[in-house]
Amino acid sequence: MTEKTTSMPDWEKRFRAPRVSLPDWAEDAPDRALFVSNATGTYELYAWDRATGAQRQATDRPNGTTDGVLTPDGESVWWFSDTDGDEFGVWMRQPFGGGEDEPAAPGLEASYPAGLALGRDGTAVVGRSTDEDGSTVHVVRPGSEPVEIYRHRESAGVGDLSHDGTLIAIEHTEHGDAMHSALRVMRLDGSAVAELDDTEGGQVELGLEVLGFAPVDGDTRLLIGHQRRGRWEPMVWDVASGEETELGIELPGDVSAEWYPDGSALLVSHSFEARSELWRYDFATRQLVEVPTPAGTVSGATARPDGSVEFLWSSAAEAPVVRSTSGRVVLDPPGMKAPGSVPVEDAWVQGPGGRIHALVQRPAAGDGPFPTVFEIHGGPTWHDSDAFAAGPAAWVDHGYAVVRVNYRGSTGYGREWTDALKHRVGLIELEDIAAVREWAVSSGLADPAKLVLAGGSWGGYLTLLGLGTQPEAWAVGLAAVPVADYVTAYHDEMEALKAMDRTLLGGTPEEVPERFEASSPLTYVDAVRAPVYISAGVNDPRCPIRQVENYVDRLEGRGAVCEVYRYDAGHGSLVVEERIKQVRLEIDFAGRYLG
Repeated sequence: MTEKTTSMPDWEKRFRAPRVSLPDWAEDAPDRALFVSNATGTYELYAWDRATGAQRQATDRPNGTTDGVLTPDGESVWWFSDTDGDEFGVWMRQPFGGGEDEPAAPGLEASYPAGLALGRDGTAVVGRSTDEDGSTVHVVRPGSEPVEIYRHRESAGVGDLSHDGTLIAIEHTEHGDAMHSALRVMRLDGSAVAELDDTEGGQVELGLEVLGFAPVDGDTRLLIGHQRRGRWEPMVWDVASGEETELGIELPGDVSAEWYPDGSALLVSHSFEARSELWRYDFATRQLVEVPTPAGTVSGATARPDGSVEFLWSSAAEAPVVRSTSGRVVLDPPGMKAPGSVPVEDAWVQGPGGRIHALVQRPAAGDGPFPTVFEIHGGPTWHDSDAFAAGPAAWVDHGYAVVRVNYRGSTGYGREWTDALKHRVGLIELEDIAAVREWAVSSGLADPAKLVLAGGSWGGYLTLLGLGTQPEAWAVGLAAVPVADYVTAYHDEMEALKAMDRTLLGGTPEEVPERFEASSPLTYVDAVRAPVYISAGVNDPRCPIRQVENYVDRLEGRGAVCEVYRYDAGHGSLVVEERIKQVRLEIDFAGRYLG
């Protein structure tokens, strides 16, 4: 270990330690795999020949690359090329063994990606989204011009291509509810084969999702996710006969699945109360057998042709590792290992909409009350879990307790909890955060004079909204890539997010101005008392920079304490040094104003 490494604080080591994603393998060449790693200091794609052990960095761009997929034969790597994190670009292709990049779908202009499916004969089905055209799907055959087979103003995306390359499944929201998709299966000429719409044309809030076609030629079974019993769970839909087969998986919480490679079973992923586990569901016996994994969070899993299961696992206390049910570590990056952190504790707090789950980490030394960071997750359709996170661990190292709240809107606690924030967007989440804040203070965990409200993306939005609507509660606010001025954000953001905002708020800013006003941090900016730190990507298509500048101008115009850090990337950075810099700035800002 070098002198520089030994003198480096643990919180920096957690960011710098090389990490890898779960390797994605080629369906017809399982020894060829693709994974993401930060080994160079920037997250990039790597090709891995598992037979020889050879690894090759496939992409090398200043602001990183994470979106990539292998062709079924493993001969080519497709990767998405945008400009400095703006998420707007084209698919490129390169040989698995290395070589020149070339446009993978020549003839298609730049767009936001909306799904991709690659066939065995070289055909690709490309989902696209632009502000001008809405959602489109194109079939791209080798040597031929792209052919458009789908177009609609509302959000839609490519789900999967059947094993024999004859059927394509898409998710769409033609009914206008961007939170609950319907499904359509089409032939590659665009003609419809089957439809499934649990929303009944937008009248019912029940969504569907594509999980994948059966991995067998001529098999017309499509694995889908549904919400008919109040949570996500899988079902098999035969798109030729229309038969729907319920699996009867009686596990609490949300359930997803993917096929075993021979189509005889499903690998079931079960998420419940911020932890996850794996199961095998056998079609012949209809039995559910647990796949052993340690307590914590499985962030991804895949069943291999030999029947083993590989999975990416971590806990709040232990760094991520790619494991196999065969007992070995699948992919262990060389170099420094990330130091561990403290485990999470569960807190259940009664709130205005039901029981709220929060995850708590407290410093190893001292009994409290501690200065406390409420680290609010993004999404909003996401949830914090018992998984390794370098950001919260950094705060704990600096003597702070960290509280993460799975507010209404979070996934993993049933459909009603996720869908609860419509129309009173932001305000409902903050009611839950306030209830947990009251518990944190009354329990002796948190120092009421040293409460930090922090978060990124939707969490950054809730931070700014909370500073304005609960000004007495917070001593410091730290907002990364936030929504700050909801009306301007709506007009500047990518088209898919416009659709989501229309669903959440019930219309456009012109149609429901009072709802946008009630949910916009800009409305309450003059009530903000706490010092505010904001970081923003100048190329961000999700929380665009102009609306952040509007909010900052209002703060600065009345002499409020505000510091802004602008960086040359999109909705967050894939560069390790940049991430460390931002965390250091946030910790420094909080320390200065909390004393």
